[in-house]
Amino acid sequence: MKLIKGSDVFTSTGEKLGTLRRVIIDPQTMEVTHVVVEKGFLFTTDRVVPVDRLNAQEDERIALADSQQDFDQFPVFEESHYVTLDENDRPVSEAEGAYWYPPVDLAWWRTGATYMGYYPPIPNYVLRTNQNIPEGTIALEEGARVISKDGNHVGNVDQVIVDPEDNRATHFVVNEGLLFTNKKLIPVTWISSINEDEVKLSVASGTLERLPEYRVETR
Repeated sequence: MKLIKGSDVFTSTGEKLGTLRRVIIDPQTMEVTHVVVEKGFLFTTDRVVPVDRLNAQEDERIALADSQQDFDQFPVFEESHYVTLDENDRPVSEAEGAYWYPPVDLAWWRTGATYMGYYPPIPNYVLRTNQNIPEGTIALEEGARVISKDGNHVGNVDQVIVDPEDNRATHFVVNEGLLFTNKKLIPVTWISSINEDEVKLSVASGTLERLPEYRVETR
């Protein structure tokens, strides 16, 4: 199964859900557990879909394996909420506690801006964003940078190729970058670490340049 950034994701009956935004991967086992589907016709927010609910089709489209799932039951990828600050965590200020109009946010307050010579009151909360993905996994960003052992940015992740038997990633397809003039197929065994926006390799750029061009066979 090929998970290609920006691929359309459909229901089993052909309705478009959205597009593939991220791949959720366990950096230790290389197991792909979920994908993030960017909001589309049926999803109004980005949703986390288990990879075992997907079925890769011949034309490289991605579809749900069945039509029984209530789409609203898929968890939202990111949820934001406010967390109240403890008294000891609040910044010190001589500003008087008073209601302020128009309302201001914490980022504006931190600039030290004033209105008519007065500081607005200090908010007693902070904004937190949680990702609804399994603990220990990483939501690999679309187009994550690929860095060679010698520190060169060789390209960006274009596809993740997954073994459908055990849902483990076997290869990454890296697109053209500063060193590559064509796509390269890189085995996951060459990966030393993965972050959301960066994949680091255990091989140098010279080895990567000698890899053959990756081409998709057409029938």
